[in-house]
Amino acid sequence: MASSVSEYLGSETDELLSYKCTGINADQLQLPGPDYVDRVVSNSDRNSVVMRNLQTLFNSGRMGGSGYVSILPVDQGIEHSGGASFAPNPIYFDPANIVELAIEGGCNAVASTFGVLGSVARKYAHKIPFLVKLNHNELLSYPNTFDQVGFGSVRQAYEMGAMAVGATIYYGSEESRRQIVEVSEWFEEAHALGMVTVLWCYLRNNEFKKDGVDYHVSADGTGQANHLGVTIQADIIKQKQAENNGLFNAIKFCKTNKKVYEDLCPDDHPIELCRYQVANCYMGRSGLINSGGASTGSATDDVSQAVRTAVINKRAGGMGLISGRKAFQKPMADGVKLLNAIQNVYMDKDVTIA
Repeated sequence: MASSVSEYLGSETDELLSYKCTGINADQLQLPGPDYVDRVVSNSDRNSVVMRNLQTLFNSGRMGGSGYVSILPVDQGIEHSGGASFAPNPIYFDPANIVELAIEGGCNAVASTFGVLGSVARKYAHKIPFLVKLNHNELLSYPNTFDQVGFGSVRQAYEMGAMAVGATIYYGSEESRRQIVEVSEWFEEAHALGMVTVLWCYLRNNEFKKDGVDYHVSADGTGQANHLGVTIQADIIKQKQAENNGLFNAIKFCKTNKKVYEDLCPDDHPIELCRYQVANCYMGRSGLINSGGASTGSATDDVSQAVRTAVINKRAGGMGLISGRKAFQKPMADGVKLLNAIQNVYMDKDVTIA
């Protein structure tokens, strides 16, 4: 499969497939693998039902048994509006087609809203793991603010047959401390019921953009968001892949150490930046999955970008990719092709840890 991966990477092939990290060594990480639950999770305080559901998630889809995950997330009907999300392909206004895409695409799980998954739960909950998103930033409130509000209960997701729950915290926003309390309580209840927890750890603050640089995707800032996420016991962290570094120095807030930039993350190579994100997930004791990003509108460009993101994530020590708009804002066959291209990276033994 390495040749097909190279075709998507183009001129970046050598830079991304041959690079060796000089900051944090791979042997310090708890890497994904078929024995991840036995080797890593079994040492934690997670109960046996959480472990069973996490293993079931790992065993599902095309990558079943690898320890890596490919998840289809479709909560954009709330986060971005139904029209903005589904106008490019209106079949996905119907929740059944969302789940069908995840199944046909070989995903480990489908992540969506209470409404989407609840409307088809009896048909699909036993066919693919459900991950119910507990909170959202809905855009109809005006003016819009950086906030996440609950749309249902953990018990409701459990009774729907979901194996996992997800939530978002906008770290850095005015409402982030309230969100931390809410989500930590949800995750405690979810673990008591045996459910896997997944946290969208996003930075949100207009002040995080300075001198033309958007530090919402900085390694030090997103790394700290990850660290807060695993502190409230997220089993899996979803994070945007880091593109730069130095938020704390640029904004002159929080606390950091020069070794972060000189030793642990010595340059801006994307694998080094992502490796620092993994390190902040307790060195991989909680898995890092990166988001696939917005669709460019070009099927070829979307696949190439998704493969590039997957290569960086895997070589950094991450656990997989969660890609939505790139997959569902195009014909289903093209969406399946994109999801399979992502999965092929994690199934390719020639794409190794850097």
